[in-house]
Amino acid sequence: MSYYRRRPRAEEPVHELRLPENGQVLGKVIRISGASKFVVQCSDGNERVCSIPGRLKRRFWIRANDVVIVMPWVVQSNERGDIVWKYSLMDVGRLKDRKLI
Repeated sequence: MSYYRRRPRAEEPVHELRLPENGQVLGKVIRISGASKFVVQCSDGNERVCSIPGRLKRRFWIRANDVVIVMPWVVQSNERGDIVWKYSLMDVGRLKDRKLI
């Protein structure tokens, strides 16, 4: 006999899917280079060394094979960029349903 009742789990809220805009591209993290630098294969065919801006460093944890939104730099736009968003597993499924990846 249990003295504690389990609380019903709150369902994960469904939010609007964020899509790339204004020069941003989708990408997949290939490998982690250390010091918050990542090598990302972007949807435009370029492989970029990307970093996480300081304001977003503690917001999300990035691992290999994660799908992210990359904002290419104005200078060295084919070589470097910033990671501005990380998709959850549920969002990756929604992107595949829309055939964006």
